Amino acid sequence: MSKELVDLVQAKLKEDTWTRATISNYTKNDLVELTTIVEKAKNENCIDEIKTICDEQLSHTKDSITALYISGMLGLKQGSLDNSSLETLVDIFQNNHKEPIVVYMCETILADDKSNKFALRTLAANYEQTGNADVWAIYEKIIKVDFTEAEIAKKLADHYAAGGEAEKANEFYKKALLRFVNNKNINSANEIWSKLVASIPEEIDFFLLVQRKIAKSISADKSALMMQELYNWYKDNQKWDTAIDILKLNLSIDPKDPWARREIADCYAQKYANHSHVEEYIRSSDLTQSYRNVFEAISDFEKHIAFDARAFVYHRTWGVGVILKVENDTLTINFGKNGKKEISLKMAVNALQPLSRDHIWVIKATVGSKSSKFKTKEDLAKEIKSNKAWALKTIITSFNNSCDFKKIKAELVPSILTTSEWTSWNSGAKKLLEEDSTFGVNPNNINEYTVRERAITPEEKYSNEFKAQKAFFARIDILYKFVEDDSTDKESELLADMFSYFTGFLKSFNEVDEQVIASYLVVKEIGQEIPELAFQCKYTFAQFYGELDSPKEMYTILKGSKKGDLRAKFLEAVKLLPNWEDEYIKMFPAILKKEVLAAIINAGHSEKVQKLVVDSFEDFRTYRDVILFLFDECSTEDWFKAAAVPLQKQLIAIVNIISQCFREIDNHVESTENKKIIKNASKMLFDKDNNKYADFMLSCDEEQMSHMYTLVDDITELDGVIKTQLRNKILEKYPDYKFHTTEEKSASPKGMLVTAKKLEEKRNLVEKMQDVDIPAIAKEVAEAKEKGDLKENAEYIAAKEAQHKLGNDLKRLQEELARAVVFDPTTATSSLVSFGTKVTLLDKTSGKEEVYTILGPWESDPENGVISYMSPFGNAILDHKVGEELSFTINEHKYNFEVKKIVIAKL
Repeated sequence: MSKELVDLVQAKLKEDTWTRATISNYTKNDLVELTTIVEKAKNENCIDEIKTICDEQLSHTKDSITALYISGMLGLKQGSLDNSSLETLVDIFQNNHKEPIVVYMCETILADDKSNKFALRTLAANYEQTGNADVWAIYEKIIKVDFTEAEIAKKLADHYAAGGEAEKANEFYKKALLRFVNNKNINSANEIWSKLVASIPEEIDFFLLVQRKIAKSISADKSALMMQELYNWYKDNQKWDTAIDILKLNLSIDPKDPWARREIADCYAQKYANHSHVEEYIRSSDLTQSYRNVFEAISDFEKHIAFDARAFVYHRTWGVGVILKVENDTLTINFGKNGKKEISLKMAVNALQPLSRDHIWVIKATVGSKSSKFKTKEDLAKEIKSNKAWALKTIITSFNNSCDFKKIKAELVPSILTTSEWTSWNSGAKKLLEEDSTFGVNPNNINEYTVRERAITPEEKYSNEFKAQKAFFARIDILYKFVEDDSTDKESELLADMFSYFTGFLKSFNEVDEQVIASYLVVKEIGQEIPELAFQCKYTFAQFYGELDSPKEMYTILKGSKKGDLRAKFLEAVKLLPNWEDEYIKMFPAILKKEVLAAIINAGHSEKVQKLVVDSFEDFRTYRDVILFLFDECSTEDWFKAAAVPLQKQLIAIVNIISQCFREIDNHVESTENKKIIKNASKMLFDKDNNKYADFMLSCDEEQMSHMYTLVDDITELDGVIKTQLRNKILEKYPDYKFHTTEEKSASPKGMLVTAKKLEEKRNLVEKMQDVDIPAIAKEVAEAKEKGDLKENAEYIAAKEAQHKLGNDLKRLQEELARAVVFDPTTATSSLVSFGTKVTLLDKTSGKEEVYTILGPWESDPENGVISYMSPFGNAILDHKVGEELSFTINEHKYNFEVKKIVIAKL
């Protein structure tokens, strides 16, 4: 710190005795001189020291201009949002009518902090008082940084409306309306609502968004009253469908609303004015009668009005039909293959579902008819493949404009698309739903999609997804997608609304959980990227962190977000804490990243990393994930070698981990995770191309080698192939080595041994059965079914029998595939009869030699000397050695052989 600078500041403070006389002589140049001191403090890296001197002065001379200015400006340099010193100073200058100095101060503050609300508001007040036209630009900046400010947004809207800039006016009216609603100012919200209804009534999605917010935060009844005003425009412009939807919304809030019941009856009368029975159906449905449930009445009316000649209907037994005529109260309906049916109107209301002409069921049912543009199912399939947007809109709107992918698939597979065709179609369709703004999500169900009458903005699309999504971490993903999307407006009220959801967790909480920590990390990052959203939290990360019971568990939980990498942000925040390297060590069993260890080492704490290595291999139960990570990814690092953990200790620790995992599986503890660990650990130790365990074991003396082999052999559940590999390598080095009797038998894994070639062959067969044979037989069944009476339809019966047999064959083959275990040729041994060997037997009775290759059931070919090891004969000769004699009986036939020769078969 420069002594010269300190002396200068102290001298300024001593001469700074405030009186009304001296303040009247104060000029902008005096502040410029103080600004130079502030810049010197920054350049000489002594901000803290100079600010401390000034704060000390303020503790006993609270009106010191020099101390207030320097302390306040240095606070801004530090990123502090505490403007109290500068606010006090501005008050002093304003009270003494020093407006030019106030403007200079505000401009200086904004040069360091463009989003400083205090400076912007002070400058705006000054500009407004002096009639400076730049006030409107300042107002716009205030709106950007203060998302609660509604009155200024309204002032801007009125200004642009008066100037004839309708589009810009509506933009600010929207902001004002949403802010008034958030502030629960319903009177002001009503005023803005009326202006927007008059100027942009077609933007129904925006009005529905505001209605939902009012209903949730203020009053559902008040939201219904406001929707009446919007309804009047749609009624006056004869947009009957939207008008009816608004009335249905209001009736869902107050089902007994007599005005809404009268209006919806009137809308139906106008919409179906050309229908001869409309008045009769309104009357018979009791639509205007308060004693009838309004939505039951609406359902009855809509069904009645739909039952007209040439309209389509659906019956759960007879399928899709078309109404041929309506006479008196009787409908005559053609259900195609199910013939013509006559049904009373009263029964039809309960038994039939009206369908529009573009309903997917109608489109599929009418393929090949004169009225359909699709002459064959292949034509329909071609259109669905090439025009995904049409297909999606057709299916979604067919089911009350809300449909999930499960339902979409059910409509297309297998009736139109095969399973393999669906796979490629599905990915393209999902991408289209994500990118096409005419599609959206159901506000009440994130898994269901809707079709919109007009394309919505990207901001509205993300906002709707955010509201429909209930999962916390999934909402973070949506927020990040909004921020990362170049097409979105980062000044949107919808972004601020989403952002405020997370700031809410920081304003009020009972305990520090993953939602509080994640919200802090998200709010901090996005606030830095979009300064207008910056939020001053009452608590620091250190305070939050100090409340955590288990930082390691918190790190694990934070994996919930796909975007934003909350784990990395969590570690970045931890690194700013004192003794961060100790916290990293504690969390490492959950982190398992080399760069984290590198950061600790680069900070000069390699001894802590080496201690972690030693501690881990001393306690395999606590550190099993760490041991596997270190062994697999760090064993060649110098710091790992410096920890001096013997290789034998490392290998035995991993064997113990495998054994522990098997015990936990037997006790039904995290079976899936333990199986993964066993698989990974086994590959590390026993990989056929780099068998580290075998290499070390064979480098030991015979006693130590036996000990290490026994550790592996004692794990009874371990894959027998691994043990066979080890035994074969031992026998290569020690041909006369004696194993325990049980070890001399071949080890067969659980399941069915197969060769890789045969496994691939069977998989291809299953794929052919699923994608070719089954769809083909299904088509045959359908075509045969169309030919009449099923009881006497020989083609249909034969096709159904073939379909049943094919299904059974597929099921059996799939079960075998599930049991299949690929034989590793490197484990083959000629020391005894086993899978993959070719054995020569001398028949003691006939004196003739017989040669057999031992493989599995799929490869079995007795006529060519290939025997399944699971067959009675194969099982009887299994595990015998050259020179041994064996006798056994199969199907009352006695066999007496001597094993003459065993070689490894060529597979």
